[in-house]
Amino acid sequence: MNRSLQRRPRLLSDSRSGRRLVVELAAAALARFVLNTARRFTYPFGPALARGLDVPLTRITSLVALNQGVGLLSPFMGTLADRWGPRVMMLIGLACLGCGMLAAAVLPLYATVLLALLMAGLGKSCFDPAVQAYVGARVPWARRGFAVGLIEFAWAGSSLIGIPTVGWLIGRFGWHSPFLALGLLAASSVVLLAMLLPRVPVSRDSAPRSVPAGQGWRLLVRRRPALGGLGYSFCFAMANDFLFVIYGAWLELDFRLPLAALGSVSIVIGVAELIAESLTAFLSDRVGLARAVTGGVALTAAAYLLLPVVARTLPLALAALFLVFITFEFTVVSANGLFTELLPDARGTMMGAVGATGSSGRMVGALLGGYVWLWGGLAATGCVAAALSILALLSLRWGLRGWRPPSRMMEIP
Repeated sequence: MNRSLQRRPRLLSDSRSGRRLVVELAAAALARFVLNTARRFTYPFGPALARGLDVPLTRITSLVALNQGVGLLSPFMGTLADRWGPRVMMLIGLACLGCGMLAAAVLPLYATVLLALLMAGLGKSCFDPAVQAYVGARVPWARRGFAVGLIEFAWAGSSLIGIPTVGWLIGRFGWHSPFLALGLLAASSVVLLAMLLPRVPVSRDSAPRSVPAGQGWRLLVRRRPALGGLGYSFCFAMANDFLFVIYGAWLELDFRLPLAALGSVSIVIGVAELIAESLTAFLSDRVGLARAVTGGVALTAAAYLLLPVVARTLPLALAALFLVFITFEFTVVSANGLFTELLPDARGTMMGAVGATGSSGRMVGALLGGYVWLWGGLAATGCVAAALSILALLSLRWGLRGWRPPSRMMEIP
């Protein structure tokens, strides 16, 4: 056996270091749950914020758009994670969230709410590439899928627990109460992670020194696996938003679903996300992350094509949506685990670039999705989403040609 493999700690096993690492990952997942809830609660509760601030709803939706635009900063924040270490950027991201939310709680004005949402977006742009780089640095490849799946439980949790809790707070204590709660939780998360997370280099295989920003970008554009992953991220995210931006209008028009009942569809999506993240945690390492991602993309493309065929009644439509979001979320979360090893010398830069290309794809899909649906209905939406998913698969296969995972047990996608 290679001596470098012998010297690596056997993390996520039954050893003491493995148990400690699980605690670290759980704490990071809780912090990410707070970030995700802060980022997402303005979607369903925008009207409540507009009434509380006495402004038109369009001014709140403009804040949401600005919040999304901050996600394009992810590559630069990922580069800083390579330079300063993921722990520092995770703490900075949570501190940004806490300062913004507490400012809006103390001075509940439109300007401070604008600041709070911008700081939430900035905090997520700092935190997400850093936590993924942290997982890549601390967790062996053989257990990478489990670790990423554990972190991603925070996404489904924000739908199933976080947003309903925000609704209860608004109903009980007023529209500004979530800002205080989220600010205090963010501050507590800073203290918790500062106590638990060790200072580790971004790559287990590299010396513990910072990576110059320019070097990270040069590595990114020269490595075919990294470029293939970015092409996949753009196309796959765009495909999903072609459906995501119109599914509410489709259900309302085709099945006369009341506007209030559309909110319950988010529960269906949240449960699908939770199941998908569980599958990633407990299945993807067994089949191999590369196989899991390529198989997941193919299944998602098939689900898009199946959607207009089977969605003849409301139960069948919801079941088809459930299938789409299980396959999509399983693929996305498994891909995050895979991408942590495509550029091990600059993990933060890689994961930040993945986040930015995904955000760009979602923006394009959101802009074009409505036009495609008006032109050809659900059939056109399903076909376009499937075609984009196939493009994502081709890009990924091209990037992974000749690539091998860092393990004695090689997997071929």
